[in-house]
Amino acid sequence: MGAGQSRDGELRSDSEEEEEEEEDEQEIKQKSAVSPASSSKSSTRQSFASASSKDGLQSIGSKFDSLTLAGKRVAKGPQKAKLYRHLGGNTPKAQWVVADKAVSWEFTRDGDDHDEDEDDDGDGVSGSWKTWYLLVGSRVSARVGEKLQAKFFGEQLRVDFVYYGVWALKFSTRLEFQDFETEFRNCLFENTYMLEATEENKIKVFGKDFIGWAKPEVADESVWEDAEDSFDMPTGSKPLKEDYVEPSKGSIQSLTMGALDHSYLVSAKGIEAVKNLPSGIHGKGVSVVFNGSDSASYSTPKKAMLVKGESNLMVLSPTNEGTPHSAGVHQLDVGTGKIVAQWKFEKDGTPITMRDVTNDSKGAQLDAARSTFLGLDDNRLCRWDMRDRHGIVQQLASPVLDWAEGHQFSRGTNFQCFATTGDGAVVVGSKDGKVRLYGTTSMRMAKTAFPGLGSPITHVDVTYDGKWILATADSYMILISTVFKDKDGKTKTGFTGRMGNNIAAPRLLKLSPLDVHLAGKNYKFQHGQFSWVTESGRQERNLVATVGNFTVVWNFRRVKESNHECYQVTRGLKSCYCYRVIPKEESIVDSKFMHDSFSSVSPNAPLVVATPKNVSSFNVSRE
Repeated sequence: MGAGQSRDGELRSDSEEEEEEEEDEQEIKQKSAVSPASSSKSSTRQSFASASSKDGLQSIGSKFDSLTLAGKRVAKGPQKAKLYRHLGGNTPKAQWVVADKAVSWEFTRDGDDHDEDEDDDGDGVSGSWKTWYLLVGSRVSARVGEKLQAKFFGEQLRVDFVYYGVWALKFSTRLEFQDFETEFRNCLFENTYMLEATEENKIKVFGKDFIGWAKPEVADESVWEDAEDSFDMPTGSKPLKEDYVEPSKGSIQSLTMGALDHSYLVSAKGIEAVKNLPSGIHGKGVSVVFNGSDSASYSTPKKAMLVKGESNLMVLSPTNEGTPHSAGVHQLDVGTGKIVAQWKFEKDGTPITMRDVTNDSKGAQLDAARSTFLGLDDNRLCRWDMRDRHGIVQQLASPVLDWAEGHQFSRGTNFQCFATTGDGAVVVGSKDGKVRLYGTTSMRMAKTAFPGLGSPITHVDVTYDGKWILATADSYMILISTVFKDKDGKTKTGFTGRMGNNIAAPRLLKLSPLDVHLAGKNYKFQHGQFSWVTESGRQERNLVATVGNFTVVWNFRRVKESNHECYQVTRGLKSCYCYRVIPKEESIVDSKFMHDSFSSVSPNAPLVVATPKNVSSFNVSRE
């Protein structure tokens, strides 16, 4: 299974119907079927359209967003398009079939009679705000949101989307296509922020410094690279072969990758070691099964972090099942397989919790003398020290970690995840979608705060040099450049100074609607991250994420390329659909590249993929 575009193009196989479509155009215009919503008292929104003049097309499109009538944009009745449905999934017989040659579509605010089965994640609106829905005949009645995974094809005058299956609307004219796209983006903005899609409100949401995020056409594009002739990772359609598969003794919860001899599988029963080799992971090493009198505290370990030259693991276990917060960490000696300490989180003598921990920097786990690591909770960002406040190593069985530095924020920051650069700067993702950058000197005030795009950030990663950030949301990933030039013309990153108002718009990484549907019921993006380097001058080569039953890999250079085919659009944030898919039979827990030092036998280090039942490795450089 390969790049998403290879299957998207299959709608073109319907080209033999184009002549028939032209012949039926007059008949379609004469049809007057009215969709159920058009007879309701709800307000309907549809694009301002005038097909009488092709010369005025661009001016109409540019003025559309500002068209108002008594403070509201003009709304008209339903329009027509050709509706397709994809059948056959990923089988050889898969194809697009015509579901309706002239289906009515419209955007409506009648929220009482629509299916809301897919809105059970609590992202609905409250109060008097009316939610926008897309109605397509009697087949589609969906809230306008990222869950639709809409993908626009300008050349084909077509939009694909997911709603209990995969659908495509094909429009007769470019004006109709542009009208649909404009209205969809306006409805998406209004459903996300509960504000009218005006220029004033977009500035209110994103801020003047980030207006390029709302209007990408005016953003600085200089940070994106020129096209390159070759790429290390092929994007063909041939499936990748597993080099090695190892079953797990328990239900795998997460992967902890080592840069030296071993990596580790964290499961509900304990921790298993696997050997690191240039060809991938092989065999088993030490295995630690949590049992005995303390088994309750280890019942569901969620994460393990290597420290002290990879000789120890810090195991994070939630205090209560179903919550991410932990009251402490357990220190495991990987050589003996024994717990050597049970550390507690306290500040000023008061027990506190942490939702996540990470190393001080990208390569800190390789430092045998380092005694500190970072902690994150909803409103806390801090550094913990395994020594006491006098710098003395603690020998107690249940010692208390020393709060070395950090800040406890009084207002709701709703931190969710964090990561560190090679020099120890920190990037934090939040529930409100914001991404904050903290320098190496202070955790109190962010140097830069990127605005949210409407979805919580569930995972975040950053390159070793701090120039690029990858933030994961449920329906997409966001690639952000932190690079800017100060008033003296010096190149800096958002970790070291205020970026000003010349900030590049981000890129979105998405799956095609068909691949989203094929990924399974649990198709949320998770654990997006770069390939792993811990040395200055080395460049990350790939990006990887899990989406349901899929591991998805993007070539980093291809994503940064400024003019490749995915970016030949003029509206909205540019989205990259050039990726490679590795499918599994069950939902994937995590996917990570091995350390860059294991790339000696191919341009890319092996990729490790874990499901609840087993772990396997792949060579992504090989067809």
